[in-house]
Amino acid sequence: MTIRISLTAVTLAAAMALPVAAQEVNVYSYRQPELIQPLIDAFTEETGIPVNVAYIDKGLVERLKAEGKRSPADVILTVDVARLAKAVDAGVTQPVESELIEANIPSDFRDPGNQWFGLTTRARIVYASKERVAPGEVTTYEDLADPKWKGRICTRSGLHPYNVALTAAAIYHLGEEGAREWLKGLKANLARKPQGNDRAQVKAIWAGQCDIALGYTYYMGKMLTNPDQREWAEAVRLDFPVFEGGGTHVNISGMAMTKYAPNREEALKFMEFLTSPEAQEIYAEANFEYPVAPGSKPSELVASWGSFTPDNVNLMDLARLRPTALRLIEEVDFDG
Repeated sequence: MTIRISLTAVTLAAAMALPVAAQEVNVYSYRQPELIQPLIDAFTEETGIPVNVAYIDKGLVERLKAEGKRSPADVILTVDVARLAKAVDAGVTQPVESELIEANIPSDFRDPGNQWFGLTTRARIVYASKERVAPGEVTTYEDLADPKWKGRICTRSGLHPYNVALTAAAIYHLGEEGAREWLKGLKANLARKPQGNDRAQVKAIWAGQCDIALGYTYYMGKMLTNPDQREWAEAVRLDFPVFEGGGTHVNISGMAMTKYAPNREEALKFMEFLTSPEAQEIYAEANFEYPVAPGSKPSELVASWGSFTPDNVNLMDLARLRPTALRLIEEVDFDG
C-alpha cells in the first residue's frame, strides 16, 4: 500500500494514517515508493511480513511529533545525515541494538548512539564537460576556488542541504576561516547565480553555460535512464575530487526506528534485512548509489563511473557543523 502525503501544519493532525496491525511494518519514507519497492518485495517474500509505506516529502519529523504515541510508524527512511540528525534531535527515534546491523554498517555510517544507520552512500562530485575540461583538471574541492575556473562553475543553492553538507565537510578539513575563503572563491567562479537542482547543472553544461558543476553521483543514473535527459548526461564526465589530506565527500540514505514503534520486533527484522548485502545491492541498484555493507557491490552502471576513496569522517561530525556551515554560506551571500 502506497500513500503520497505532502503535509502542512493544517493537515498534520488530520492526515491519513497507516493501519496498525500485528505482524507488519509501517514505514514513513522521504524516498519515493518506487525506489524502495524492490526492497519491500524482497523482505516480504523472505519473511512473510507485509510492509506499508507512506511517502512523506515534507514534514516527516513534524508529523511524528504531532502523532506522538499514536503514531503507526515503525521505521523512517530518508536521505542526508542532517535529516537523520534532525529526527534524533527532535526525540522521535529510539536506539537500536543489533549485532547484525553493527556488523553490516561501518561505524562512519551510523549514529554513535545507534539512533540511525546509513544504508547507501552517494558522492558529491564534479560533473565536467567532456569537450571543455580535460581529464585530471579537477582533483580537489579546494581547486574549485582557483581563479582558473572563473565564470565556469554551476551549482544549486548553497543553502540546499546537499551543499550545506559539503560546506560542513570543508569546515572539517579547512577550518572555519579556510572554509569561508573557499566559499568566497567558489562564488567568484560561478557562471550564474545558484539555481535549479543537480540535474539542472548538467543541463547547463550541455547547453554551454558552464564547464563544471557540483552534483551527486546518483543523478547520473537517473539522467541516463531518462530519454529526455540522457543527452545531458552523455555530455559530462564524473570526476571524484577529494579534500587535501582526505577523500571524496559522501552523504547517505539511512533509516531509524521511531520512538513509539508499535511493531518493534517486525521493524527490527526489517532494519536488519535492509543492512544485509543482498538488500544493500537491491537498494543501491534501484537508487544508483553505493552500498555500505562489507562485500556488497554497486551496480554495473555505478561501477562504470570509477572508484573513489570516501572521506573518512563520521557523518555526525558533519551534522554538528551544519549550523556553522549555514552561517558561513549566508555571511558570504553565496546565493546573492
